[in-house]
Amino acid sequence: MEKQKQGNACPYAKKCGGCIFSGKAYEEQLKIKQKNVTDLLGKFGKVAPILGAKCPEHYRNKVHGIFGRDRQGNVFTGIYEEKSHRIVPVENCMIEDEKATAILKTLSTMAKQFKLQVYDEDRETGLLRHALIRVGRTTGEIMVVLVLSGPILPSKNNFTKELCRRHPEITTVVLNINDKNTSMVLGNRNIVLYGKGYIEDVLCGLRFRISPSSFYQINSEQTERLYKKAMEFAGLTGKERVIDAYCGIGTIGACAAGKAREVIGVELNRDAVKDAITNAKLNQLKNIRFWNDDAGKFMVNMAANHEQADIVFMDPPRSGSTPEFINSVNTLKPKKVVYVSCDPVTLKRDLELFQQKGWKVKAIQPVDMFPYTGHVETVCLLTRKI
Repeated sequence: MEKQKQGNACPYAKKCGGCIFSGKAYEEQLKIKQKNVTDLLGKFGKVAPILGAKCPEHYRNKVHGIFGRDRQGNVFTGIYEEKSHRIVPVENCMIEDEKATAILKTLSTMAKQFKLQVYDEDRETGLLRHALIRVGRTTGEIMVVLVLSGPILPSKNNFTKELCRRHPEITTVVLNINDKNTSMVLGNRNIVLYGKGYIEDVLCGLRFRISPSSFYQINSEQTERLYKKAMEFAGLTGKERVIDAYCGIGTIGACAAGKAREVIGVELNRDAVKDAITNAKLNQLKNIRFWNDDAGKFMVNMAANHEQADIVFMDPPRSGSTPEFINSVNTLKPKKVVYVSCDPVTLKRDLELFQQKGWKVKAIQPVDMFPYTGHVETVCLLTRKI
């Protein structure tokens, strides 16, 4: 692990609220996160030493900028101040991909050059709302998503040509239309201006298609370590039937497919399921299939039809799982559950419920997916007591 100097502070940290460990040596950040996870989860068993990042800066492969305008009329991109909708201008972010940051700066200057109006939330006027940059860290492919309040970008062809001239590394440009008064960044409609409308990246030796709205882990290097640990906990031998619950675009299920007899991915988001099916074909995985359904209900139906599964991978959102889902796992009775969590607080709550249902926590491995922030991912192995 590279040794980080003390005092590498971010000037936006106090207003942004994201990097709570700004200015703190990375080794010290890891000690604090280790203690936090141990304090929360230590009662379930020994917490393994946290897996720290080799490169804890500029790791974010997804960068979001909100368009704003200062009193002099200059356009900028930034982030919302913590617990508000005031936009903090950001020139450089220590955890965001540097190419993406440079593209955001170019978009700001081009917005003024092309006389594009910045969206005003209060008046609901203007055009430019957000910019989303996604970077394939392995492939080098870059997608620029411009989020507009309407479907018409003036001089769109010239704008796109100029953007790609300044940044030839860009492989696709997409307009996303968000015409609703909402805190959601993306709308439902996309218009491709340049390229394929998506990028691809390689993770754990597998290729994945990433669309504007696809969920894809933001720290590619640490995600590989997280998934490898999840596969190690699963102990796949090639004979198992696996369920990948909350499967998203199918990353965990695809990693398991090469080591299992059969993988079933279940996901509520219809667009994510489409991406997952595409990704399975992209990697020629013939033993994985995906269902657009609630994973808990799906597993209850499996049990009712006397079907079985050996292992359940679950990677729920930050809010954690639900009692209904945990009950469905108990009904299906797999041999193992591998729980990937992005919040140890909700993980603690869910593990307590698993314990009440007769499950035992066999291993706990924290992974620092988000250096400088207070977030930490944890992967746990659970087995049935009886």
